[in-house]
Amino acid sequence: MKSLAIIVSSMLLVGVASTLPVNAQTYPNKPVRMVVPYPAGQATDIMARAIAERLSQRLGHPVVIDNRPGAGGNIGTDAVAKAAPDGYTLLMGTNATHAMNASLYSNIPFDHIKDFSPVILVGTLPLILVAHPSIPANSVKEVIELAKAKPGALNFGIGSTSSRVSAELFKRMTNIDIVPILYKGATAMFTDLIGGQIQFGFETVATALPQVKAGKVKSVAVTSAKRTDLAPAVPTFAESGLAGYDVVGWNALFAPQGTPPEIVAKLNAEIGKILQTPEIMQRMASIGFDPAGGTAEQLAAYVRSETDKWGQTIKAAGIRVD
Repeated sequence: MKSLAIIVSSMLLVGVASTLPVNAQTYPNKPVRMVVPYPAGQATDIMARAIAERLSQRLGHPVVIDNRPGAGGNIGTDAVAKAAPDGYTLLMGTNATHAMNASLYSNIPFDHIKDFSPVILVGTLPLILVAHPSIPANSVKEVIELAKAKPGALNFGIGSTSSRVSAELFKRMTNIDIVPILYKGATAMFTDLIGGQIQFGFETVATALPQVKAGKVKSVAVTSAKRTDLAPAVPTFAESGLAGYDVVGWNALFAPQGTPPEIVAKLNAEIGKILQTPEIMQRMASIGFDPAGGTAEQLAAYVRSETDKWGQTIKAAGIRVD
């Protein structure tokens, strides 16, 4: 009986031990679903599809895009928060779903920090401050001086929430009186900026560059902490004298909270390699993103800091969606 008990105990131990690493070793053994909480054709969707295609090749199983748009990204994000934490449902999240929305919406059915396992920061999307060519200001310092000389007289075109937060943070950090003019999108904003109805505008670098290259508007500074490869000659707000100014949109991959760390590590490693390939770097640049990367722990810390930064600015400006 004693020997039988030893045999049974040994079998149980072997069985338990064999199940621990098997998730990472055999993962995946079926298709993986990557939820994009925005419509097909949007920048986050385009990036997700490019990543999913290469990830499918590396994992040996399809990574299928599932578009779940609505409520500023909250619908698709909620679906992933409630999914099984087995690595077969992932989320291509953004600075909206995992930083801004917590302050923009009153009743979100998930906790963007507690309900998710961060995987990897995929890419950042810098914005740029542009001006009408006739404006006598070519640097951040000169814009501040002009705004202080003419309080309440300078209009800043805003075509998105990220653009609005960029302008509001600029106001808070410099104590200047500028007027945000809200538009439904970049096209309408640029129509008025080029026409001289407004003096300045915040927009993504990729969207603004064609207008800059055509000479219809001029660039002042990019909102990222470092210069972007998309416009390497354009200085940052920080190097122009506004230390600490850093506003970028971003995409990052998340899994439901409780996903085995071995699976998270495998996804992080594979996507990290994908982000370093020239093909993906070029594809991301075409839609305005700078490739990122890093560890899951770094992404977790980044989400917390971004939540605080965006939240403080949104609340101070009184911006609400619902």
